[in-house]
Amino acid sequence: MSQVSEIFDGLIANLEVDNGETIAARRDEMTKTLNREFRGLESSTSNRLMVGSYGRWTAIKGISDLDLLYILPSSAHSEYEKEGGPSKVLARTRLAIQGRYPKTFVKADRLVVVVQFTNFMFEVQPVFENDDRSFSYPDTYSGTWKTTKPREEIEAISADNSLADGNLRRLCKLARAWKNRHGVGIGGLLIDTLAYNFMRKYPDHRSAVSATYDQMARDFFLYLSEEEDHEFYAAPGSRQRVTVKKNFQGKAKRAYELCVDAIEATGQKNAFKKWRSVFGNSVPDIGVVKESLMASAFTNTEEFIEDRFPVDVRYNVSIDCTVTQDGFRPFSLRSLVASVGILPPKKQLDFKIVESDVPDPYEVRWKVLNRGPVAERLNKVRGQIIVPNRGRDHHEVTSFRGHHNVECYILKNGVVVARDDIDVPISAD
Repeated sequence: MSQVSEIFDGLIANLEVDNGETIAARRDEMTKTLNREFRGLESSTSNRLMVGSYGRWTAIKGISDLDLLYILPSSAHSEYEKEGGPSKVLARTRLAIQGRYPKTFVKADRLVVVVQFTNFMFEVQPVFENDDRSFSYPDTYSGTWKTTKPREEIEAISADNSLADGNLRRLCKLARAWKNRHGVGIGGLLIDTLAYNFMRKYPDHRSAVSATYDQMARDFFLYLSEEEDHEFYAAPGSRQRVTVKKNFQGKAKRAYELCVDAIEATGQKNAFKKWRSVFGNSVPDIGVVKESLMASAFTNTEEFIEDRFPVDVRYNVSIDCTVTQDGFRPFSLRSLVASVGILPPKKQLDFKIVESDVPDPYEVRWKVLNRGPVAERLNKVRGQIIVPNRGRDHHEVTSFRGHHNVECYILKNGVVVARDDIDVPISAD
């Protein structure tokens, strides 16, 4: 087996959802509760459909947002199509689930009932099934019923995945690993749509094997980086609009460059580290060289957010750093690095969130990683996951030269839902 095969086979295996039994148990119990409420039945499997990435089989480890449709009896249609019907059916759904889980946070929220379990939540949506296999769902803002076609999306992904010998879903999972590693705040259906469009445009990748997944990943990110800006894409099968909340081309271009680097390192003993820069720590340590005692003069204290919390990036956050020194005006680190390329030492650094679409409440964590021979010689690599030391912001002082990195993580309900990082290159003088 080639090194590339080992890396990507291990990566795909490590991305598998690891709490499927817990998810299934919650899904079945809520289905049983709603069947009892609306039909007087005890079934835990009928009249439901899992949709979203879990239903399309493109979810990965750490998924925190699960979508469950509960199909209402057609006999209830006349009752809930009246004025106020959408609000009433969501309220009834919420009360039934709250009765089953009295200590769990359960809330009706415009289109769905949110059920917040530990580390993941269900969005339960009561729907009516239509003759064309679409579903009508309640919208409490407009007081009307609207139409969705998730079955067509599931079937389109499934059909093209079969044509691609499983490679479409694997590409969707690789794209999610990239999204989580680099804080790309795009939705699951958009990821699957982009992967679906890529496979259709470049059908040669349908016959890819794990030994050529490096090339498939490289070409996919190049494809994303060259996409023109879209306000929305048409979803596979349903052709319904999939909104683009924020452009992804810049981060895709960076991923393409990292893939090129990783491919050039093929055959080297630590090539897996190059792929970790693309997909994160789910990349297995194939061929890692164990450090000798002499080479390990410093203590590697770096921590990884994936080892502390589930990661399911769904929002965007941008950070910057205000640099100050007595007698000088404050300035932006990103602006300085863009123009000068390096930061002089002996500066005060205030890292802060400058833009975020994560709704309150949420928590913030930071990571300050010192790199280079000076950090290692002084045994100050750091890299621990830490709480902010100034509200949600974090204060540091430049102390020695090298290329450092600071990362910010936003946690909501115990899950990392957004992340960003900034390089801090400090000069020798």
